[in-house]
Amino acid sequence: MSSQIRQNLHPDCEAAINTQLNLELYASYIYLSMKPDRDEWGSGLEALECALQLEKSVNQSLLDLQKMATEHSDPHMCKFIEIYFLDEQVKSIKQLADWMSNLRHMGAPQSGMAEYLFDRHTLAEEDS
Repeated sequence: MSSQIRQNLHPDCEAAINTQLNLELYASYIYLSMKPDRDEWGSGLEALECALQLEKSVNQSLLDLQKMATEHSDPHMCKFIEIYFLDEQVKSIKQLADWMSNLRHMGAPQSGMAEYLFDRHTLAEEDS
């Protein structure tokens, strides 16, 4: 179903935007499921690996959406995606990869102390 207020937006781009929104919503549900009272993730490192794959999936979807906007000659959509979404995705992917690297250097997942210290020092700094 197409939007009634759409102007100069190709139907394929509109459909891709809706798909992207659904993926973002799915990602938020996944993140909400990563609560401390759940131990289905096995370890913090495993949860970060899952989050990294999810962020890479969202990033690829954004790149595909931007490519589609380019193919349909929509420079405004391309710029909007680049400014408001892609930069954030790249920063998130970098941060998750850095955290995973730090945890591995500290001995995770074998060392429970590594995850404790990581949580206490790294994630506590993020919250403040």
